[in-house]
Amino acid sequence: MGKLTTSPPPPQATELRRWTLSEAADLRGLRASLHEELTGNVLPEGGSLEEVPELIVLIATELATNALRHGIPPTIVRLLATADCLILDVADHDLSTMPDVDDSRPEVAGGRGLQIARAVSLDVGWYATAETKNIWASFPRA
Repeated sequence: MGKLTTSPPPPQATELRRWTLSEAADLRGLRASLHEELTGNVLPEGGSLEEVPELIVLIATELATNALRHGIPPTIVRLLATADCLILDVADHDLSTMPDVDDSRPEVAGGRGLQIARAVSLDVGWYATAETKNIWASFPRA
């Protein structure tokens, strides 16, 4: 088991887009909308993405799924940008738990979103506000 670094994303990051999710059915719309935001193109049914956008969409889906399953809705997904990176910030309203990276859980048990995020992003961290617990991951800007 491991804890994530406690730190907010870079303060100079600006918000590009925000999504509010209430249930798992909202994930499909998040994926399509995030892809369009990142590439300027609509994702065709069954289409694949370029590497960085695909990783961002994958991590957004994983972290939002965790927040919907284990947090208190609504889940808020934000895409932020700095001069050299894109940042996903996923928030839920459960302030009673801290994010935990469980390396001992079998892969079939699920809950691998944080491990995947750590493996494919530049950095991952978390922070709390008065109302939300936020997990963020940063990616190189294409």
